[in-house]
Parts: sequence; C-alpha cells; structure tokens
Amino acid sequence: MKPTESADPASPLRRVAVPGLPALVVVVAVAALTAGVIRILGDGHALFPDATVGWSLAVLTGIIVGHLVALGRDRWWGGTGSGAALTLAVLLLYGWIPAVLVSLAVVVLVSTARRHRWKQGVLHGAVDILGIGAAGLALAACGTVPTVEEPWLPGTWDFSAVPQVILAALTYLAVTRALIWYSRGSRDGGLRTIARTALARQALVGVALLGITPLICVVATTMPLLLPLFAVPLVALDSTLWIARARAEEQLRDPLTGLPNRQWLLERTWTALDEAERAGARSALVLIDLDRFRSVNDTLGHLAGDRLLLQVAERLRVALPRGAEAARLGGDEFAVLLPTADSTTSAQRVARQLVATLGSPLDLDGLTLVLEASAGVAVFPDHALDAEGLLRRADVAMYQAKRDRSGVEVYEAKRDGNTPDRLGLLGDLRRALDAGEVELHYQPKVGFDGRVAGLEALVRWVHPERGRVSPDEFIAIAESSGLMPHLTEYVLETALCQVAQWRATGLEVPVAVNVSPRDVHTPGFAGAVAARLARHGVPPGALQLEITEHVLLEDPQRAADTLAGLTGHGVKMSLDDFGTGYSSLVHLRRLPVSELKIDRSFVARLAVDAEDAEIVRCTVDLAHSLGLLVVAEGVEDDETWERLRDLGCDAVQGWLVAAAMPPDETTAWLRLRGERGWHRVAASEEDTEPEPEHAAIEEADHPSSQPVN
Repeated sequence: MKPTESADPASPLRRVAVPGLPALVVVVAVAALTAGVIRILGDGHALFPDATVGWSLAVLTGIIVGHLVALGRDRWWGGTGSGAALTLAVLLLYGWIPAVLVSLAVVVLVSTARRHRWKQGVLHGAVDILGIGAAGLALAACGTVPTVEEPWLPGTWDFSAVPQVILAALTYLAVTRALIWYSRGSRDGGLRTIARTALARQALVGVALLGITPLICVVATTMPLLLPLFAVPLVALDSTLWIARARAEEQLRDPLTGLPNRQWLLERTWTALDEAERAGARSALVLIDLDRFRSVNDTLGHLAGDRLLLQVAERLRVALPRGAEAARLGGDEFAVLLPTADSTTSAQRVARQLVATLGSPLDLDGLTLVLEASAGVAVFPDHALDAEGLLRRADVAMYQAKRDRSGVEVYEAKRDGNTPDRLGLLGDLRRALDAGEVELHYQPKVGFDGRVAGLEALVRWVHPERGRVSPDEFIAIAESSGLMPHLTEYVLETALCQVAQWRATGLEVPVAVNVSPRDVHTPGFAGAVAARLARHGVPPGALQLEITEHVLLEDPQRAADTLAGLTGHGVKMSLDDFGTGYSSLVHLRRLPVSELKIDRSFVARLAVDAEDAEIVRCTVDLAHSLGLLVVAEGVEDDETWERLRDLGCDAVQGWLVAAAMPPDETTAWLRLRGERGWHRVAASEEDTEPEPEHAAIEEADHPSSQPVN
C-alpha cells in the first residue's frame, strides 16, 4: 500500500507505511472473518440480533457514523471512544461476529462518505476485525462464548465478569493500536510525544469503555429503545479525545507557518537516526537562517515580517527533495531533515539548492524583496550521534556561514568552540586573563622615510600545558563564547599601561589595538575607552583602534554612533583587512577612519601577480583621494617593499621590518630606531630572519577572521 497520512497533509503526525504489513493484516482479517461467518452459519446461529435490539443498535451506529463523518478526521488513529465502546458492548453480549459487523458498518459508511480515504478504511476495518477477534478469544479463554441466540446477559454476571470485561477491553485496545502503529510505520514525526499522548488517550478510552460498555449491555437487554440516547455521552467522549489530539498537534506545530516545530524536529530526528543506524546509512540536518530579516521587521513592521515568513515556509515546502521534512524553529530560523543522505556532499548540495530557492525575489504588497539565507549542515554519524548534538553542530555551521558570508557551511570540529577540548581551553583562557598570564607583543609600522609610524599590539598566550596557543584559535573561542569583551578590556588596559610607561621615558609612539564588531556594538564602549585613556594619562591620539568593515553588517546605526563617539574623543580609527569584506567602497564612506590597511593576501603576491598589483594601486589612489593613510600588511621581501614605495603606499608592516616582540625587546628596538630611524639596508645587516617559532606566530597575526590581536 502507499503511504497513509492524516487528513491534514501538513500535519506533523504524518506517517509512512511499512511495506507488506498492511496487506498482511487485511489478508489475515478477511480470512478470519470468512472462517468465523462460515462457522456461525454452519452452527445455525444468526449473524446479528433482530427486532428492537437490532434496530436500536443500527440507529446508534448510524448516529456514530454521522458524528465521525462530521469530524472529518481519521476515525481510528488516536482512538474513537464511541465506536470502541459500542463494538465492545456488542462483543460482550452477542460474540465477535456481530461486533465485527457493527465495526465494519462504521468503517464502510465513513469510508464511503470520504471516498479518498477508502484504502485507510480497509486497513482500519481489518485491524478492528483482528482486535475484536483477539478480545473474543480472551473471553473464550475465560469460558465465555456469547452468541445471538445465547447472549451473555448482564443479569448473569457475577464478580468473575469484572476481570473478563477488563481483559476483553485491554486486549481489543492493545491489538488494534499495536497493529495500527506497526502497519503505518515507525517513521513517525514526533513519535515519542505522540506515543506519550496516545497512551494518555488510550487510558481515557479504557476508562470510558469500562464505564459505558456495561451500561450499554444493560440497556440493550432491558430497554433497547433507549440505546440511541447513548449517542450523547459517546459523542462527548469522542469530542474530548479529538480536542486532546488537536492540542497534541499544536504542541508539535508552529502556529504561524503550520510547519512542525523544534520539539517535533528533535523527536523526528531521533527516529531518523535510529533508522539510519540500523541501515548503516547517513542522515543530515540543515539549519537555515534568513540574513538581515530583522531589518524587514524594523522597517515594514512585524505583520509584514510574518507574511514574509509564510512565503518563505511555502517556498521551503515546495523546494524540499523527496523524503525531506521541514520545520520552523522560531524567528527566522528553519530546519530541514534529510532522513537519508548519500554523503556529506549531497547534503551540502541540497542545502545550496534550498538557499538559492529562498534567495529568489519575494513579493510583499507590491514591494520586491530579496532575502539571502545562510545554512549549516551536520551529518550523522560523521558529526554527531544524537539529535541534540546534530542540531547544535548544524547551528555552529550555520553561524560560520553567516560570519564568512559563504551561504552554506558543513560542520567542522576545528571551528567549533563548543567541543569539550575548546570549552576547557575557554576556561583556561578566562583564568589566564584574570591572572594576567596573557601577554602583548608589539609589531612596528614604519614609513618609507624610516620613521616609526606606530605599533600594533598582538596578543600572545602560552598555555602551561599546551604551550603556545595560536591567536587564531583562542580569539575565535573568545569571540564565540562571549569572553571577547573581557579580552578586549584586558588588551586595552595592558596596551595603555605600556604606552604610559613608554611616554614616561620619552618614547611617544602610537599603539593600535584591534577591536571586534561585538565590542563596537556594546553600549557605552566609546565612553569606557575614553575613561581608560584618562585613567592612564594617555592622550587619545596615542591610541588607534583597528576595526573591520564587518562592524556595519549588524546594527549599523549603533556601530556608527559608537565610532563617532570614539573619534569625538580623539581616538584614531584604522580600517583593517581592507578588500576582504563586502561592499568595501560603500562601507569606507561610512566609517570615520584615518588609516586603511591593505590585507596581506593582496600584498603577498604583489611582485608576481599583476591583478593584485592593480588592486593595491587602486586602493592606494582611492585612500589618498579620501585623505587616508595607507599601510600594507605582510611585507616580507625587498621587492615588495620597492613596489609599495613606487605605488605611493605610506607605511609597511611585516617581517621585513620586524616580527612582533615582547615589551622589553620592543623598547630596545624603539630606542635604537628612535635615534637613527629605521633603514632597510641596516635592518638586513643587523636583524636576522625571524626564528621559526616567531614565523609561526606571525602567520596567525592577521587571519582574515581574526577580530582582535
């Protein structure tokens, strides 16, 4: 049989059929019913009571059928107290064949009223036949075999009848529910929540059966004309159960988009991982976040944002590959579960297709909007072995995609600040900052006239057990953990203290400190920097803050206010890593900087790559036209020095001048160069090439993603 679903195609309670089992259930049920009918007729027994009792039962059955049709829901999934109570009552009175006829009447009539559900009706009828047959066998095992001619009348019941009624009810419920669950498959979205909710509902059904079924039996044998009145409590019971089901569905559904929610996703993922593990296959989770969606809410209002999310959800539904399932986790964050993934590459390909689909123009009240999306991919068992871990790691990859503006990223453990090893390193870094064990080294910037233009403060940490830790590694941990403001405060405090000491001895050289976008977005940052300068007695012009254009990608207004406050206090600003971001020319006009630093990725191949040389030339011309100084990073050889001088660059920084040095060595270097200036020939005679360990450090001084050094 084909997969069967609940009436609502978007329902998170959707199920997928297990091949073969539904057909087997139907075949066994038909065989059992045929054998039972032949035996009853062969023994000369009637199939159903006649006269008043039979017609009263027929009327009550018709009312129940009308109620089920009006509900418009699948009669059996989740249980229906009305049908079950009536069926069990007929079973206790007249045996399993009359009870089956009542059940089949309900199933056939309801399926006829809703023709598109006839396959499900056949399955449910077969399941009910087997459930009623099992309950009949349970009664027979207790010595009770009622027939139409010899009913099991309530007047003959004694205390031994109570456990028999309970046994019949439990057998009927257990068999029918187990067959439904297994025949419709174990790949059920939200299976754990549904199972818990279903058990609670079945407990309620059981109580109703025990309470109403004996009363139906009593009325059927004493005053059968009153049987139709049982429609009132039976319909009320059904309504209660359907309300409980609706609430269970609401707990698994996002109220805005109708997509399943986070709880459903986690539980569905658990099921998918169990199946993948048994099959030796892979599963993947794709986490998708809309870029700059907040600006839509801020500009057009939350109602417009909600309408936009509805369009995104619908577009996501349509774009899903076969077998994939989507959920909304909250806000502008969505997830797609790929229960079966051929490989990490195929999962990444699906993620790129989804991101491309969401990036197509959207129409909102005549306004065309283009929303970009970022996606993170995590794969079982490569990246995690449980649902929560897979979701966390997809989240890490997604934020990496947002930071890198790459669209889609696959999880990489080395970029995850939440691994146990990196969490331990985070704790050690926090303690090192508190103990003052993190050091600052200083790398000079010099002009082509030999004048020392300034120093850049670069943070260094020697771990007591791991040895020297790369700045790229521990700065990324600080940035992702919330420790970044503490690290920035530490670097600023240490650098300004050193500047004050140098100035007290006559060495007046400005020092640059890198700050991250998070620092710039922190309220009161400009005032805190000004207060720190005043406390150390350092003039604002002696401090330079290096920023990247990424400070404007999130909350540009706050960033602009902070930068304006810093320059208002007299602090100089430098734009670091120029050329590696996005919309650089646009951002350059909005940033109050006095210096521009060309990223080392362009400088390194300046002498051998004509395109890089042209980029550097254009950058220098642009900066000078805006009244900015230009500093080239990563200068390592004489030829690059010569080319930069010819292009009109103002200053250079790199190994050719000096490696980053601790404070004492920096002091000695400044005193020597302060007396006679820095000269390239003299430097080549006096200064040897940096030690290998220094070279390893220098490579980490300016990684493109490094916000603070």
